[in-house]
Amino acid sequence: MMDADNALSTRPYLIRALYEWCTDNGYTPFIAVQVDDSVRVPQEYVKDGEIVLNVSFDATSALQMGNEFIEFKGRFGGVARDILVPVHRVLAIYARENGQGMAFPVTAVNAVSSTPNVSTETKLGTLAPVARTEGETSDAPRPPNGGRPALTRVK
Repeated sequence: MMDADNALSTRPYLIRALYEWCTDNGYTPFIAVQVDDSVRVPQEYVKDGEIVLNVSFDATSALQMGNEFIEFKGRFGGVARDILVPVHRVLAIYARENGQGMAFPVTAVNAVSSTPNVSTETKLGTLAPVARTEGETSDAPRPPNGGRPALTRVK
């Protein structure tokens, strides 16, 4: 019998549940990932140590959302790439169209040393849209306000 110290993390289960919620409602699921050496993504798309990935059925091939890793093939600039994201590196999953989803607390495993005042007890954040960045080239539809959903911590 498992005790609380040896129990599996709830993070992969919540990611899968919110992925299903997004797809069931016709939304596009995105994940925000904190990148380190354990994350296999195209480095040219990493900004400030993070990358946001479209994990919708239309944007991925061979998507597998396991308890330890999220794996799929995705196209970046028209080139198919193998993506591997350890689940503990996922910062949030949300619907691109309205920003609804879940941000995960920063844990000791995925803490960023350059982020001051972030404790392992950080509460879950909410997502709010922000303005489109200059030079953004995505042809994907945008939320009604023209913004791009982004992670905003609310304490």
